[in-house]
Amino acid sequence: MGEFILSDRWRVSAPPELGHLFKNGLMSNVTTRILLTLTSFTAVLFAQTAVPEIPFEAIPNFPKLPPDMYLGEVAGVAVNSKGHLFVFSRGNTTGPAYGASAAQLLEFDREGKYLREIGRNLYAWSFAHAVRVDSHDNIWAIDKGSDMVVEFSPEGRVLMLFGRKKEASDENDGPWTHVNPPRPAVNGQFRQPTDVTWDREGNIFISDGYINSRIAKFDKNGNWVGQWGQAGKGPGEFNTPHSITADASGNIYVADRGNRRIQTFDHNGSFLREMTIDVPVPADAQPWMGNRPGPETSATMQPGSPWAICITPGPQQYLYASDAFPGRVYKMTLDGRVLGMLGGSGRQPKQFGWIHEMACPSENEIYVAELLNWRVQKLILHP
Repeated sequence: MGEFILSDRWRVSAPPELGHLFKNGLMSNVTTRILLTLTSFTAVLFAQTAVPEIPFEAIPNFPKLPPDMYLGEVAGVAVNSKGHLFVFSRGNTTGPAYGASAAQLLEFDREGKYLREIGRNLYAWSFAHAVRVDSHDNIWAIDKGSDMVVEFSPEGRVLMLFGRKKEASDENDGPWTHVNPPRPAVNGQFRQPTDVTWDREGNIFISDGYINSRIAKFDKNGNWVGQWGQAGKGPGEFNTPHSITADASGNIYVADRGNRRIQTFDHNGSFLREMTIDVPVPADAQPWMGNRPGPETSATMQPGSPWAICITPGPQQYLYASDAFPGRVYKMTLDGRVLGMLGGSGRQPKQFGWIHEMACPSENEIYVAELLNWRVQKLILHP
């Protein structure tokens, strides 16, 4: 038996006697399926249904907090070159029940021991969304509420700022609203940004976000370069670009959550490909809360909608993506083929409650930040 590619989503296992037909493109998908059904050959046609479960173990309370400290919704997690863990949580909440400030950045060593809080009471802290660590071990915090991205040195001092918080003294100041048509994006200003990544030259890419629908690019010194994207469903258009990462070649991967896809671009913003995660959902799978998603449910809550993505170091790189329902983590090739999956929604160890960000310092070591379970789990994979 050999494997032959019919399209991006269809592959066929067939005996050598039929192989030349597939290689030469002489048979359509429909004809192929009919022929394989009628013949006595043991050919099997499949989409991305034959995706194996990856065995894994979980360390649910890996970050060890002091007795008087608690996490809130954990929006972000990142790992530096020393193995230190950075957790961006919606803890340390102050203010009214609605519109409270909710952001706290904590550092732990490679064994999970608490080390320090970074940026306590920082002016940019409003509503935590993501945290990343660059190749120089600088720590980048993305705050959706203040519309700011803050770069810290490894020592925890502020290095660069992107975006600007609305002035508290402004009359009738309040959160951004969705309007139709959308407001035009403004160079250097963000409206609920979501994430950040870098290419090989150190150029900075910020996904922006819940109100704007674009990727903003700065050079390594923080100078504005340009942007791409707008609201929509076509190539290079976005509906909540929620997570962003880059591979070793400098290609940029965007979790276009509201369109239920991952889009890939070169570092100049030229569209390369679109990837979707199409893996069957178990019949008994239940969401962490609410009803099981149906056809009328928004794409954000549909199976395979990417909430968080990360790429492992080289030389062989893999892409990991997570969804809210059925709450799984997917291991993928950089061209979008799903190699395996793990986990599901729930409150117990090895289950997940809305993974909002992931860090994958190696192929078989992943950290997941969960909104609904208020925790970080360290996952060790045994593929």
